[in-house]
Amino acid sequence: MSFGDVRVAERADWLIERVATAGTLVLRKLGETRAGEKAVHRFLSSPYVSVDRIAETLAARTAAQCAGRRILAVQDTSEINFAGRDKKRRGFGPAGDGKTPGFFIHPVIAIDVETEAVIGLVDAEIWTRSAGRVTPRRSRAIEDKESARWLSGCEATASVLSDAQVTMVADRESDIYLLFARKPERLDLIVRASQDRKLIDGGLLFEALGEAETLSTNEVRVAPRGPGDKGRIATVELRAGTVRIARPGTVKGLSAAEAVELTLVEAREINAPSGKTPLHWRLLTTYAVTCAAQAREVVQLYRLRWRIEQIFRALKSDGLALDDSQVIDAERIFNLAAIALAGAIRTIQLVDARNGGPRPATDVIDANFFVALERLSKKLEGQTQRQKNPHPIGSLAFVAWIAARLGGWNCYYKPPGPKTMRDGWTRLAATLEGYALATQ
Repeated sequence: MSFGDVRVAERADWLIERVATAGTLVLRKLGETRAGEKAVHRFLSSPYVSVDRIAETLAARTAAQCAGRRILAVQDTSEINFAGRDKKRRGFGPAGDGKTPGFFIHPVIAIDVETEAVIGLVDAEIWTRSAGRVTPRRSRAIEDKESARWLSGCEATASVLSDAQVTMVADRESDIYLLFARKPERLDLIVRASQDRKLIDGGLLFEALGEAETLSTNEVRVAPRGPGDKGRIATVELRAGTVRIARPGTVKGLSAAEAVELTLVEAREINAPSGKTPLHWRLLTTYAVTCAAQAREVVQLYRLRWRIEQIFRALKSDGLALDDSQVIDAERIFNLAAIALAGAIRTIQLVDARNGGPRPATDVIDANFFVALERLSKKLEGQTQRQKNPHPIGSLAFVAWIAARLGGWNCYYKPPGPKTMRDGWTRLAATLEGYALATQ
């Protein structure tokens, strides 16, 4: 723990667990009693507590689990605005629309490349914008811009996951020349290009593969893009080649090299269904790509970026409803948001485990509860084979099956999602609390 006070550290552990088990950010429900509610308020207002300290605590746990593994670090930004709920809010600047009070969350999460499972939080920045006028963007150094978060996310990841093999993945907003020019040595990058940059030979980036041969034609799963969208399988052509991007005129010469050499991998969908926007990714990466297999790997790694969107949904509309929080002070809700990230990640970890996997149950639950879990699983099983818990006792998948059943899943139809897992985990936590009281 990095809070500097053992009592605050213990309270942080307790609150993280309460958010994960209760599935809510309502302080009265988190505290359970009047004394507990006051304890939550004191924690969020403590001078020992900050977003950085919470993130450091969670990151230390993630680092221990990532050691020796191949890890994908995904970073992205999500907006929390209080449209229609902005009365009495204090300390908030404008959100994305420039008017409504709100703030922004920029986490980095670790994903196991082999299993595609979410491991935990690596870093997080939470901030609100100034309400006053700012100097023009082009006249400010990168350190004075919000876009600096992409660079600091890379630096924090390289430091925290120093014992793992790490690739950073980010969407088009992170297409910043300095991100590549200042890349930490131990970190690989895959970034979706958004700007048709000038190349050192005088050409343009988006034309660089115009004459390149097709390496392969593959099927790629496209993640759902909104309510009612089940996703689809896209037929994609892959091309790749080396490019040397010229330093933009807006970047001062002494702060970066005159050019960076990268690989451009282009994935273009052919024969897209009617009414669907064809998939077209231009991915800039530090990986060397000389064959179809290497190009496919880059595309597959970038595809996993959608896992962070799941975290955001579990944090907001499909889970903890952070944007509905009644906390009115910016600093206190920032601390609550950092704690909520841990709860959202817990929900997604249970979703990940629903189909099995090697992770132990002790990642999320104490081994003292294994007897109770085994009995509870037997009680929840039905008569048919599909209604039996197929996972080994002691595995996270075994616990996830129980949570899904408690959340209302009947073992048929579609697999349990975040809402089902959140509701089931809440019931499971209450059941195990009763077991603990009865046995102790």
